[in-house]
Amino acid sequence: MKKESVILKNETGLHARPAGELAKLAAGFKCNINLIANEKTINAKSILSIMAAGIKTSTEITIECDGEDEDIALEKIVEAFNNKLGE
Repeated sequence: MKKESVILKNETGLHARPAGELAKLAAGFKCNINLIANEKTINAKSILSIMAAGIKTSTEITIECDGEDEDIALEKIVEAFNNKLGE
């Protein structure tokens, strides 16, 4: 299992558009990908789970990847968060 923490930089939090981008990116990997924020564990491949978590800007999020392509998955998801998930 690989994990890394990031700070959400999106001013409006993880609303529908960035949540969709994140879920789409995560779905492209075989490994399990979870986000841990505000003491909740969220399936990163589920847009509904991401939106239901209500993650606000400046929240620390731990990304956990576990499986055969965990290294590249973690690298790409951290990169996406650093690029504000396309916003």
